[in-house]
Amino acid sequence: MSLDQKLIKKFGDNISKDAKLSNYSWFNLGGPADFLFKPRNSDQLLEFLRENKKNKLKITIIGAGSNTLIRDKGVRGVVIKLGPEFSNIKLIGKDILDVGAATLDRKISNFAKENEVGNLEFLSCIPGSIGGAVIMNSGCYESDISKVLVSLKVIDINECKEKEIKCDNIKFFYRGSNLADKFIITSVRLKGVIKSKSLIEKKQQEMIEKKKLSQPSQIKTCGSTFKNLSSEKKAWKLIKETGCDKFEEGDAKISDKHCNFFVNNGSARSADIEKLIYKVKQSVEKKTGINLELEIKIIGE
Repeated sequence: MSLDQKLIKKFGDNISKDAKLSNYSWFNLGGPADFLFKPRNSDQLLEFLRENKKNKLKITIIGAGSNTLIRDKGVRGVVIKLGPEFSNIKLIGKDILDVGAATLDRKISNFAKENEVGNLEFLSCIPGSIGGAVIMNSGCYESDISKVLVSLKVIDINECKEKEIKCDNIKFFYRGSNLADKFIITSVRLKGVIKSKSLIEKKQQEMIEKKKLSQPSQIKTCGSTFKNLSSEKKAWKLIKETGCDKFEEGDAKISDKHCNFFVNNGSARSADIEKLIYKVKQSVEKKTGINLELEIKIIGE
C-alpha cells in the first residue's frame, strides 16, 4: 500500500493529496501541497504526528492565509491547517476568553463586544486567525496580542505532547515572538476588561472606519508586506519616498491606497508578487541604506 493510500485509510476525509493551496491564501495564489491535513481535534493531530515519526513528511503549518504567499510549485510534504472544530470561543469568568486557534480575530472581537469584554476591539481590524496573530504578535492602533494574552495550549511536534505556555514565558517583540516552529497552537486565552457594550462598539467602529480610510479592501492582498522600522520610518513612507509605489511585475502591483499592500491584480503568479517584493526591497536599500524586513511569510518552492 502506498503512503497516500495508508494516510487516506487512516485519516479519511481529513487528509487530501495534491491539494490546491491557492484556496488558502488571500493572494489566491500558490501551487499544490503533497498532502493537506485538517485535523478534526487535538487527539487526531497527535495521532498524525506520531504516525509521521515513521513517514518523516516535512511539516508546514498555515493559518487563515491572510499573511502567507505560497509559491507557484506548491509545498512538499504535508501542510497542516486546523479544521473548523478549532474555531470556537468560550467565556471563562467575566473577562477571559478561551479561544480555538483557528478562530478569526474579528469573530473574537465581536464575541467580546456581545459579552461586554473590552480591550479586544483592535482584533476587529486584524485579518486572519488568532493562532497566527499570536505567533506574529499582531496589533494595530497601539494594541497588540502580547498585551491581552494569558496563555496558550500548543502541541509539540517533536515530542507529540500537548503543553500549556504562560504569556510570561513568551518573548514578544514587534510583529514577532520566540515561539518555536515546533509548536502548533491549538487554543489561546485572552484577558480583557469589563466594559459596556456601547463603549466597546463605539471604539470598535472608530477603528474599523480608520482602517477603511487608509487600507484597501475587497482585493487579493495579504496585508502589510514589510514591517515598520519605527513610528517615523514606516514601510509605506519609505516605498513612497523612493518612488517604488508605481512598480509592477507581471500582474502584481502595489495598492494605490496603501503602498505597503501588494496586490494580485487578477492573473498574477506568486513569482510576480515575490519579484515585486524584492524589486522594492532592493530599491529602498539602494536609495536609503535601509533593509526592509518582510511581515508576510513566503512558503513553498
